[in-house]
Parts: sequence; structure tokens; C-alpha cells
Amino acid sequence: MAYSKILRRLRDEKTNYRRRTALLKSKRDFVTVKISNENIQVQLHKPELLGDKVIASAHSRFLLKKGWKGSRKNIPAAYLTGYFAGKKALAKGGKDAILYRGTDKYTQRMAAALKGVLDAGLQIPASPEAFPVEDRIKGQHLKVKNDVDKVKATIDVEVKSS
Repeated sequence: MAYSKILRRLRDEKTNYRRRTALLKSKRDFVTVKISNENIQVQLHKPELLGDKVIASAHSRFLLKKGWKGSRKNIPAAYLTGYFAGKKALAKGGKDAILYRGTDKYTQRMAAALKGVLDAGLQIPASPEAFPVEDRIKGQHLKVKNDVDKVKATIDVEVKSS
């Protein structure tokens, strides 16, 4: 029996090459949502031959500057981070994209970030049933309440001014 070499990223379960190939063949911009232990990062990428180019990026740490209290990885924080990334992408000429989740599972936080990108104005194919209900996006289920609409308004002002 011959030894067959398995690619390292496949072996470490970091890359799903079947999904990645389909993504690159589509030649469309794509949105990635990465959720860590403390933060959420949303990026809009453009696939290129030498590697993906990041068009716009937002990290949930920016919420601290807006007076955010509590977790930066919950559903409202994911929504606002996606909204901020979407507004930045629109300012740089992004129009439509698709969600690329790689080997990550599709969670409610990922769905909230995707809804934020959609509400910012980017065209992404997604079913409305896949998103969290409005009460969870507004943070009504949390002990530490934050005003999501106020932060959204400051994002709109910040993106328009820059």
C-alpha cells in the first residue's frame, strides 16, 4: 500500500477544498465571519490568483469606542460588527457577495453578522428564516442592555464622514 500525502490544512480541518474551489470558480466577493473567545471579525474579500484581497474589515473591538458594555461576541455585537463591515465595503465599492464559512458551523452569531451586512446594503443571497429574531438582535434577552440603534446611527455618521 502506497503512502498518500494529505494536505496539512485539510488534515488540520482548516480548509474545505471542495467549498473553496467552488468559491474561487464563482469569482464573486465573499464575506467571512470569524468568532473567537472574546471578539468577532467580519471581512469582505475579493478572490485573486495570488491570494484573497481584503476589501473591508471590521472587528468587534470598535464597539468599545462607541460605549458598548458587556460581551463583544454576542448576537447584537455580531450584528453591529457585520453592519460596520458592510458600510465600509459599500464605501469602497462593494455591491454583492456570498457567505464563505469554511469549516465553521453556521451559528446564530454568524447569522446576525450576515444580517448586519445585509442591512448595510450589500446584496447577499440568504433566507430571512435563517436570521435571529429581531428581539435577539436588539439584545432584549441580555442582562446588560445596549442601545443597538444608537450605535448603528453613530456607524452611519462615521462612515459618511470618512
